[in-house]
Amino acid sequence: MLSQIAIFAENQKGAMRRITDILAKSEINILGSVTNDSAEYGIIRMLVSNPEKAMEALSKAGYLCKATDVLGVECEDRVGALNQLLAALDESNISVDYLYLSFDREKASPIMVMHVPDTAEVEECLKAKGFAVL
Repeated sequence: MLSQIAIFAENQKGAMRRITDILAKSEINILGSVTNDSAEYGIIRMLVSNPEKAMEALSKAGYLCKATDVLGVECEDRVGALNQLLAALDESNISVDYLYLSFDREKASPIMVMHVPDTAEVEECLKAKGFAVL
């Protein structure tokens, strides 16, 4: 199980740059990210090298942040790998709220980051089906 931070930011020019500047000055590496926006606000979800330090720095700068448990699942870099992972979840009647791609720098392989209703249950399910879960 991994800890992801969600940052709520106004949808305006330079917002992402200000966030990445805070993280860079705090020596925090961004390992994966996805951004969803609406007319006024956006939600930026990130895996970072130090979630607690990131939340502290961003909160101090006035950002509303929240930590969330997510799963990281190793996914081969080949055609159909994501489909195979999603099929395994579908067979077990597991719904995925959202997912995005990260990368395991040590193994040079993709990692699918996913938010699911019950991370512990889904982690056990995927392990039983032969998937490597971080």
